[in-house]
Amino acid sequence: ESPDTPNDFSCQTQDMRIVKCTWSQGRDTYLYGRHSSKYTLSDRFSQKLVPCSVSCSKQCSCSWNIGQQRIWNITVTVENPLGKKTAMDVFDVTHRIYPTAPSLLEEESTDTEIKLYWKHGSKEIELFCQTELLQPDGKVELHNSSAMHLHDTSITLGGLHPYTEYTARVRCAAAKHFWRWSEWSKARTIRTEEATPSGKLDIWREITPVLGGQNVTLFWKQAPSFRANGRIISYQVTWEKEENGSKTESISFSSVHNSTRISIDNHSYRINIMAKNNVNYSLPSVLIIPGATGIFKELGGSEVKEEQVNGTDDGIFISWEPRHIYDSYIIDWCNFPMLQPCDLQWKRFGPNASSALINSAAFVPGERYNFFIYGSVANKASLLEKKTGYLRELPPRSDPVVESIELTFNAVTLYWNSYLTNKSQPGFVRGYHVYVSPLQENCSLKGSKKHVLPDDSVLCKYTIENPEEKRYTVKHLLSNTKYKLMVKAYTGGGESPIFNFIYIDTPPNSNKLYLLVLLVIVPSLVAAVCRWKMKWVQECCCPVIPSPNKSKVLSFKEFKIGSEKVLKTSDCIPDILTVDNKAGAQKL
Repeated sequence: ESPDTPNDFSCQTQDMRIVKCTWSQGRDTYLYGRHSSKYTLSDRFSQKLVPCSVSCSKQCSCSWNIGQQRIWNITVTVENPLGKKTAMDVFDVTHRIYPTAPSLLEEESTDTEIKLYWKHGSKEIELFCQTELLQPDGKVELHNSSAMHLHDTSITLGGLHPYTEYTARVRCAAAKHFWRWSEWSKARTIRTEEATPSGKLDIWREITPVLGGQNVTLFWKQAPSFRANGRIISYQVTWEKEENGSKTESISFSSVHNSTRISIDNHSYRINIMAKNNVNYSLPSVLIIPGATGIFKELGGSEVKEEQVNGTDDGIFISWEPRHIYDSYIIDWCNFPMLQPCDLQWKRFGPNASSALINSAAFVPGERYNFFIYGSVANKASLLEKKTGYLRELPPRSDPVVESIELTFNAVTLYWNSYLTNKSQPGFVRGYHVYVSPLQENCSLKGSKKHVLPDDSVLCKYTIENPEEKRYTVKHLLSNTKYKLMVKAYTGGGESPIFNFIYIDTPPNSNKLYLLVLLVIVPSLVAAVCRWKMKWVQECCCPVIPSPNKSKVLSFKEFKIGSEKVLKTSDCIPDILTVDNKAGAQKL
């Protein structure tokens, strides 16, 4: 194939003595040996071939000494037996300067400045240079220096942070006629010098009353506004009573420590903590520890109530009622509540804050975390509110154990008084579910809800929404029937799977038996007795009218008129004598 036109043909110089032209050779012509493409360069102004040797790999190039000539009209010609193509570049050498990369020599630094020194090979060329400064956070700053002829040049970079590593490199270009930047120099990393720490440490405390005083555990960490400005070598803790003229006590710790415990009496104390580097101490951070009578609220005073809070995927949300008298708020908590030490953490908030999302890589589902909210004014903190919550609630670890049962023919009362609903649970116990079912069939008791198990069997479900209610009576049972029962606690995370039923047998219905006795057995017994004692019963219930002849009243001396016995009035002394005036009596 015929050759392509040379692409991207241009010429430039690095030192005003040698010009180098470059171009792309295009597609393969598939001609080789003496038929391959040949390149020649010529200057139209001088009508001469350029005395250079062409070399091609990824790109073709050709260099030559320009002597005193400054203006050039260079034509590159590529030719093979199948064709010829040309490309042209007209240029002033002073406008095509591509300097060599600078060489960094050395640097000087203070706590806020870096001075870089470098040299470049283009002594006769007026250059301006650009310095790239890479900061620790990844941001890049570019600093331009003025035009210069000097072989050795420098630039001062100011406004830097103390004891901080920066990476710098330099490039240059022609000052009068910019063509292109040189390559970057090799990068150099420089650390600024140390300075006095700026800002204050973030400090906090934990107070434990003891006999005759208080143990105060002090904690410190570097606040976002604190800059060590060097390598911290120690921390100094001082404390003194707030009353004037008291003795100051002091102790220092190496930089590996971030807490200590001191013992004080029942007076109010002022505590200062400072960080020290190789230059000086930081400004003191101050805490006022109230006297023993001033920490009643912090140790569980009755006026500070505990409230439950809910977790989210991002953390545990805490809110509080703001009070205008405080200049800041502090929330503290333990990352590992069940351990000692518990890894106490704290976070500060401004005076206008009223809520916060607390998160920690140490938070795990099923662990209860306690949060204490303090208001601070003039370095003295007061406990305002307590919160407790879970990142995510889980079902209870164990089920209530039914300790006693009261059973009747149609009801059963269950008791589980010893079940704990405290922080040992992996969630807030919200209440209980009581499950009941006959052993041989599905349940459908009055007042219950249906609960279907994975095996499609149906239980009756009763809900108790008060976690402190630890008894329940299931009514409307059938007498003389086998039942299975289960009591389950539930939390915001639900309840554990249902298994390990307890079993009961309801007794027969004694009321029905009593009625049977009254209506059947008692009458039958009465009938049997009556049949056995019929003559006696007849005499008691239906006596035969007695014959006067058998009466004892006639047991007197006989006096008969005909066949009848006659009583002589002279033989009978009456108790009462009544005269009847009726006609019948008169007749008698």
